[in-house]
Amino acid sequence: MHYRTTIVLAAALALSADTSDVNRYRTPVLAGSPTLGSLPDLGPMPEIYVSVVQQTSGKQAPLQPQSRLEIIRYVSGEFAKVMKPIPAGKKGFKVEVGKKLDENELKTALRSHGLAANPGDTVQVTGIEFRNKEIVVEINGGGKSSFNIRDHLQVGVGQTMQAPLETSGAHKNNGGTLVLDFGRSVPDMSADDLMTDLQVFLDFTKEHSGAVNWLDTLPPQFKEAIQDHQALEGMNHDMVLAALGRPGHKVRERDPDGSETEDWIYGSPPARTTFVTFIGDKVVRVKEFD
Repeated sequence: MHYRTTIVLAAALALSADTSDVNRYRTPVLAGSPTLGSLPDLGPMPEIYVSVVQQTSGKQAPLQPQSRLEIIRYVSGEFAKVMKPIPAGKKGFKVEVGKKLDENELKTALRSHGLAANPGDTVQVTGIEFRNKEIVVEINGGGKSSFNIRDHLQVGVGQTMQAPLETSGAHKNNGGTLVLDFGRSVPDMSADDLMTDLQVFLDFTKEHSGAVNWLDTLPPQFKEAIQDHQALEGMNHDMVLAALGRPGHKVRERDPDGSETEDWIYGSPPARTTFVTFIGDKVVRVKEFD
């Protein structure tokens, strides 16, 4: 009984110790050990190992709502330099996060779907979609629409803005889509983490030589509204896209005056829903319903 009580006490002391000293508790605790003092000879006893290594599930927290907002705020709308050719195509090119890029798979996608952007081109992230195990990043409007980077870049000379800048990526073309596949539920991450995951294809650190971010050319009230993801009267289609992204629905009709209007609808009841009404290329009304 004395021997068993001593072993229980030793185990309890070991478990209450700091885990940084785990190795010293992995030494066998044997009958007659000097650390336990002299004990009666009770015959051969099995070795007893005491470990205080904490068991972890190895699971990282899933992507949090606040992190999603941060990614949309700081990555969507950003410009980047292309490091590797980006394939076109509606389904997008899948990138397995944490694994080396399959160059042969990339070449096959380029042959099958064509080219959306060349290395050295300036492109813009125009949409981000979150899925269970993937983050879908649209480049230059994605593979389903046309996009002209020249509409979003201008040259600054002194205090004036001149004509749009010609760049190697200035041609009008279908965009591309990069699908980041995490192989599990998308983990919690920051905007910088997402940019790092995209760095094989996109470099967000390159400065645009002679070019000014399109956002900086806008009137202050529109620039601030876009940064806050809000639509304002007087905006055009590009500004609303930059602020809110693609609408879920579009509805065209004529108002009582005979003018043709187009409503861009974001969300759906009973959730918060925003109606942005255009006449031509100008927002004439913004209504929100909670």
